[in-house]
Amino acid sequence: MTSAPIPDDRRAKRNTAFLVAAQAILGAQMPILFVIGGLVGAELSPNACLATLPISLIVFGSMTTAPWISPLMQRRGRRAGFVIGGIAGALGAGLGALGLMLGSFPVLLLGSYVTGIYMSAQGFYRFAAADSASDSFRPKAISWVMAGGLGAAIIGPQLNKAVLDAFAIPFLGSYLAVMALNLGGLFLFLGLDLPVGTPSDPKIAPVPNRSRRALLREPGILVAILCAMVSYGLMNLVMTSTPLAVVGMGHGRDHANDIVSAHVLAMYVPSFFTGHLIARFGAARIVGTGLALLGAAGLTGLSGTSLPAFYATLILLGLGWNFGFIGATAMLTSEHRPEERGVVQGLNDTLVFGFVTLASLSSGGLMNCSGGMPAQGWFSVNSAMFPALALAGGALLWLRNRRRVTIAPSRP
Repeated sequence: MTSAPIPDDRRAKRNTAFLVAAQAILGAQMPILFVIGGLVGAELSPNACLATLPISLIVFGSMTTAPWISPLMQRRGRRAGFVIGGIAGALGAGLGALGLMLGSFPVLLLGSYVTGIYMSAQGFYRFAAADSASDSFRPKAISWVMAGGLGAAIIGPQLNKAVLDAFAIPFLGSYLAVMALNLGGLFLFLGLDLPVGTPSDPKIAPVPNRSRRALLREPGILVAILCAMVSYGLMNLVMTSTPLAVVGMGHGRDHANDIVSAHVLAMYVPSFFTGHLIARFGAARIVGTGLALLGAAGLTGLSGTSLPAFYATLILLGLGWNFGFIGATAMLTSEHRPEERGVVQGLNDTLVFGFVTLASLSSGGLMNCSGGMPAQGWFSVNSAMFPALALAGGALLWLRNRRRVTIAPSRP
């Protein structure tokens, strides 16, 4: 591997192809885990309010992993971090299977936390695609990697339906399938040819790195991170409760799988053209569209609990996440210097998954402990979206107006 990226998009496209495959194959575990997490938690947890804690621990594990795995990848290379993530994913699923066999909620939670290491590593696939890409190809590379989730949306839920009841212990087959996905997917990282260290140009004088506090004082960085937090957090808030709401309203577990599958398809299918839209209209407009779609998902969720309403809510939720999160990622990559890559990306994912952890924890409480009936809990979950959407939308408008004032020509 070389010490600096080569400005040749043939190399970037080759790396992107392997990362797309990794997103599809290893990423298939995430819809499986998010479908079964709340259902297994409801079986093993001592309190119904803690049913979604296994999902929350996955996200918490991702949040606490980002601060160390991002600098590690900058020093040792992306491949090292991705291999660590795949091994952690297999180990976490193994602990989940052990927790099921022992009937132990704490062991299940430990496995969920370890799985969070994988989730954090997967989050850097999109940044890895951008590392060796030109400015013009970068949004497309990010978008194509996220499009790999289309494969995950198909593989994960359908595989889960096939193995869900394969053993006497329900869901045991799901955890064993996740182990196999992780171990098999590790071989994909052998094909990566990514830069190690910080890109450098000998003609450019070195600039002192800014502190995390100074980085967050940059309006573009701050708003990009905030919009990513809200887009990912609200998606997780609603998706975490969906299997519980679907089953609680009398629909079957297969319906829950199919609804989550439709949701994940909606998350990733637009990625085939999101990069082109960002290149044409700008990241900020795409983020704004994503926030509007998330608002539409919340309104649809408040409209009812029939199967069509669940499908419509989760499809809009997936579309909103795609535009909001990918757009915010593209914004962020253009707001910092190359040598700040590791710090900024680690800071971004720490804050994003910190908020997602809070959303996941809130999801279980809102769904199971805010009313006596599942419909009341579902209403509370969807209502909780709107304050965060108002905050992110307001910040995006503020940044746009601030930059208009900055670039406006002075008048005598």
